Amino acid sequence: MPQFPDGDERRALAADCHRCPVLAESRECISWGNGPLDAALVVVGEAPARGDPEAEQWRGGNLTGMAYTSRASGRKVRELLADAGFGHEDCYYTNAVKCHPPENRDPTDEELANCRPYLVEEVETVAPRAVLTTGRHATETVLALDDDSLDGFLDSVLTVRRSETLGVPVVPLLHPSYQEVWLSRLGYDYEAYVAAIAETVPQPN
Repeated sequence: MPQFPDGDERRALAADCHRCPVLAESRECISWGNGPLDAALVVVGEAPARGDPEAEQWRGGNLTGMAYTSRASGRKVRELLADAGFGHEDCYYTNAVKCHPPENRDPTDEELANCRPYLVEEVETVAPRAVLTTGRHATETVLALDDDSLDGFLDSVLTVRRSETLGVPVVPLLHPSYQEVWLSRLGYDYEAYVAAIAETVPQPN
């Protein structure tokens, strides 16, 4: 079981935020980044899901206020990276959009743009070796910092691109919610995917 982050690792960048009125109305709380400020990696998800109030710990960012803390995606991506050699102390987790979109819909381009300054601040503060983006929206919002875009998300998985704005390599990964669906299409089983991540992502000292 991956380690659940301590509440003290939650890095709130604002006391409140209403840049996106629809998201401010639909959220329970803002889901901020969490993890060590000297982490080797910043892991960027898409947006917090609604969350599960019945869960003991892994209730989801919309309820915990910390990114990637759901029973499904949160535990899964943390376990995946730990299996690839990146433990709790190596990763800072955040989202491209910090608030839960209503009905679990995809974040809009405007919402992604509104949250992008928070993401830049987080990456600049942590100064990681690399940024890992999980899923299409997280990848597109990071690439947009350099006015870059995707031709197709699946073709970009584990293909290293450099962000000149952030000054680090960017490595797209599958979103954990769809990991099992797409692994075989990419020619991986879980073990091979873990090995490919370990080989592609810069290892911590």
